Amino acid sequence: MAIPGAAVALVATGSAAALPDHEVKLNTPIASSSLQLARESAISRDALRPPLNVNTPTPKPKAAAPTAKHLKKQAPIPKPTATKTRAAAAAAATPPKVIGSKYTTTDVNVWSVPVVGTLLDVIPKGSKVSVTGKVDGIWAEIVRDEKSRWVKAQYLSATKPVASTAGTISQAACKSGSAVEDGLTQDAIRVHRAVCAKFPNITSYGGLRAGDSGSEHSTGRALDIMVSGSEGKEVAEWLKANHTKLGVSELIYQQQIWTVQRSSEGWRGMEDRGGATANHMDHVHVSVYGSSGTV
Repeated sequence: MAIPGAAVALVATGSAAALPDHEVKLNTPIASSSLQLARESAISRDALRPPLNVNTPTPKPKAAAPTAKHLKKQAPIPKPTATKTRAAAAAAATPPKVIGSKYTTTDVNVWSVPVVGTLLDVIPKGSKVSVTGKVDGIWAEIVRDEKSRWVKAQYLSATKPVASTAGTISQAACKSGSAVEDGLTQDAIRVHRAVCAKFPNITSYGGLRAGDSGSEHSTGRALDIMVSGSEGKEVAEWLKANHTKLGVSELIYQQQIWTVQRSSEGWRGMEDRGGATANHMDHVHVSVYGSSGTV
């Protein structure tokens, strides 16, 4: 069938027009040029697909690891210092080793530890103390009641200090009274007056006790000087140093005894008699020969 020339031209340009006696319909678009074809072929197929709705799940938190039952009941682990603490306590409980002894050259303060310790006691001048040889600066370790104690090293001496006997020993009547001298021997009176003058703050004495059989007190050959502590020790040492001039034969103080016959042994310990007075903790007991003094 022959198509008129005008109809052919319309088809070539992509236009549609009504032709006489014929109706032409174009359902498929036709590219008008090679450039249009290139643009349409560059479109990706994925661009025409609908987007995927992908939800990333949120990770669940991990559960804590269960604690073993035996750990819940376990005793607390000791601190690293516990071993040192036990060792220190054991060392404190063990008495220090004594290597010798020394004498105090004055009344000495006794401390629990050097520098920052607690003042525990005062040792009278001339007292014999046990030493360990351990020194910490100006401090020296001693042993008292099987425990470590500390004193200043400068107040310790290897030799016992000799109590001074210089000066006149007074025999004037005691200002605090002489009633205690009734019934006493001459040596006991010497001791009373000498101590009264040397230590005027002491005013209490004990003398004759007629019913005290077996004691020098019953015969007037003894005197009790009511004093305690370091002053009592000073009185006892002074009497010992002047025993010949005063006619002293025996001294007892703080559960220790000294006698002329055994003077080379110094102060000797005595048995416990059960009380402060019985153990002579609150007074110095003086026994005398009777009338052998020289003052």
